Amino acid sequence: MNVLAIIPARSGSKSIPDKNIMSVNGKPLMAYSIEQALSSKLITRTIVSTDSDYYAQIAKTFGAEIPFVRPAEISGDFATDLEVFEHALRFLKSTEGYEADVVVHLRPTTPIRNVEDIDAMIQLLINNKNWDSVRSVAPSPETPFKMWFEENGVLIPVVTDKHIDEAYNQPRQKLPKVYLQNASIDVTRGATILSKKSMTGDVIGAYIMKENYDIDHYSDLEKLKSASKEEFSGKTFCFDIDGVVANLSPNNDYNLSTPNTPVIEKINRLYDAKNYIVLFTARGSKTGIDWSEVTATQMKKWGVKYHELRFGKPAADYYIDDRLISINQL
Repeated sequence: MNVLAIIPARSGSKSIPDKNIMSVNGKPLMAYSIEQALSSKLITRTIVSTDSDYYAQIAKTFGAEIPFVRPAEISGDFATDLEVFEHALRFLKSTEGYEADVVVHLRPTTPIRNVEDIDAMIQLLINNKNWDSVRSVAPSPETPFKMWFEENGVLIPVVTDKHIDEAYNQPRQKLPKVYLQNASIDVTRGATILSKKSMTGDVIGAYIMKENYDIDHYSDLEKLKSASKEEFSGKTFCFDIDGVVANLSPNNDYNLSTPNTPVIEKINRLYDAKNYIVLFTARGSKTGIDWSEVTATQMKKWGVKYHELRFGKPAADYYIDDRLISINQL
């Protein structure tokens, strides 16, 4: 099954300029969504849809594919998700013959999410054949039963319920529980987008979450920083890939790389203990060859758990580092 993650990252944010690549805890905002998609057990392909060549290069560094640069006409303030996703699916079908069975929408502005939630939502859609999509929601802080339209000076209830007399006058505890879409994860069938021309379709499955970390304004960053401190309570570890995570390859042909399984097991234990894992590599520094896709694919295939994948370490014969420790000390 083709399960495609699409991360939309246009460059024209007005509330926070260059929001999608702003540095949050040491890495670009959109990198969180890319890494989560690559860590999923069910997502088989991850692309970023952006109108910026600069954004595209950043996304590739973190392991995402950039099969196209999004046209300007669907990159403005009023471009809809449907236009962006239709363009991506039609482009992949026309240029590669690729068709997505399931499409996962991961917004860069919701950087804190559990990969387990992504996979659970995908599995829900796979299991429920009559569903068009699954949408993540969280309990609403306000009830629509106490909201009003105003017309010519007169209040009109936004929501009415024939089973509840004057719902707007009832105690909150007696009113039905309502949920707010939290913009964290949407999972949709490819056919829903292309055939029904909808991001959700008619039958929308519910996946209930507790929190929402959507970043729209600078004030939202404080909530993100607080949550991040809870998520990563340990140290930051930086691992070289070749010679550490991967066994050395003949003639630096990284297509032939094999996993160093004992080291990977130790890295994963550090990750599970709430430490922050950075993978750092000089692949391509001398030759200019782009190894980002190969490397990200290998890390996923080998089951390496990490938070950040960095390229561009200077190519050298020797490295001297005052913080070096042996993997055997971990």
